[in-house]
Amino acid sequence: MTSVQVEQHGNTPGEGTRGEGGEGYHRTLGARQIQMIAIGGAIGTGLFLGAGKAISKAGPSLILAYAIAGLVIFFIMRALGELLMYRPVSGSFSDYAREFLGPFWGYVTGWTYWLFWVVTGITEVTAAAQYMAYWTHDSFPQWAYALIFTVILYGANLISVKLFGELEFWFSMVKVTAIVGMILICAGILTIGFSDAADTATVSNLWNDGGFFPQGIGGTLMTLQIVMFAFLAVELVGVTAGESKDPEKTLPKAINTVPWRIAVFYVGALIMILSVVPWTHFQPGVSPFVAAFERMGLGVGAAIVNFVVLTAALSSCNSGMYSTGRMLRDLALNGQGPKFFTRLTKSGTPLIGTTFSAALMLVGVWINYIAPGKAFDYVVSFATISGMWAWIMILVCQIRYRAKADRGELPQSSFRAPGAPWTSWFALLFIGMVIVMMGADKDARVSLYCAPLWGLLLGLSYLFLKFRNPRGAAFTKAS
Repeated sequence: MTSVQVEQHGNTPGEGTRGEGGEGYHRTLGARQIQMIAIGGAIGTGLFLGAGKAISKAGPSLILAYAIAGLVIFFIMRALGELLMYRPVSGSFSDYAREFLGPFWGYVTGWTYWLFWVVTGITEVTAAAQYMAYWTHDSFPQWAYALIFTVILYGANLISVKLFGELEFWFSMVKVTAIVGMILICAGILTIGFSDAADTATVSNLWNDGGFFPQGIGGTLMTLQIVMFAFLAVELVGVTAGESKDPEKTLPKAINTVPWRIAVFYVGALIMILSVVPWTHFQPGVSPFVAAFERMGLGVGAAIVNFVVLTAALSSCNSGMYSTGRMLRDLALNGQGPKFFTRLTKSGTPLIGTTFSAALMLVGVWINYIAPGKAFDYVVSFATISGMWAWIMILVCQIRYRAKADRGELPQSSFRAPGAPWTSWFALLFIGMVIVMMGADKDARVSLYCAPLWGLLLGLSYLFLKFRNPRGAAFTKAS
């Protein structure tokens, strides 16, 4: 889309002919699928597995950490929603960075978000292979599961975006059903008093054993990077903008459900679990859901949770396959990536971009082959900092857009973020605090070491781009 076309069509969501999006994609994702993509993006292995470590560090105060972080996520999503209703495009994050901050920032954002999903895809397919060992007891090699899952999800993403949406719908349905089921079981124990946990189940467990802040405020703050990691991918709904049937209606509705999703699936679930099982019973590396089921005397719970986290991992890998191809195509359309990434299949999927990304995800299969016990640790550290870069760009671009719109230089969005730009500034400060906390944590610090190296690589490659293709380094709006 040229700069002239942006001015003509920038505020007309759903523009396109023959059911196509503005970038040539087919608008086939319906409201049902967009809603579940939005819900699934906010529920992942960070809740089902990572919360065990966070509970051991913060105790019941983790509930407050999730509530505050959830509010920040809502500010980020409303900022994204304002931008999406101004101009809904599939390469949204890099596209907005390119328009409001300049071509270099669009280049950095596009490639960083692409790398985020490649890395995440590797970690999640590795995790999925590890979860399968629960049933096979290592009788089947871990690398083979990683290969099978990668190939299946790659094939599904090439068939059509509608199939991707259906997979995400059912993956998300499994996660939602599991959490709601856990909440109902815990509510039954607290009110009716069945199961082995009935004798000790009480709401006072939230402040017994050292109080609500048993590890102090510092312990709660140190869990923020774990909490924010759990919310990574919530912004994925923005990547679907170019393929939504009715983005002006479906996207705002999906974004506005963020508060109750976080209130129910994170805050609500943790309140119920920590009321039934004292926080001192949870350990790092053990799912709080598994620990709760065992405390209740429900042995089948471990198998159920293992199936749920398997679907969560596959859902994340599926999202990675989807988003990486779109990001590479957006970069190519703007002269900031190889031109062959622009090609679409007849069904409207970016064939070469998805294939290239899936091939890199096969690195995860190789890692599983040479070091199955350490594969997850090798690649997980970079995901948090690269994922939060997209949030930072969303907030900065929304601040710049709102200033221009208020001056009359750009049309006002039909979905303005309440309280902005102050809410966006607050979210930026919060993310900055999380990054500082990551620097203070020796386990998370490695991701901060990787970020400057990646930034240097992008800077050098951008200089090469300016030399080889000045056109790609001069764009300020999506082409």
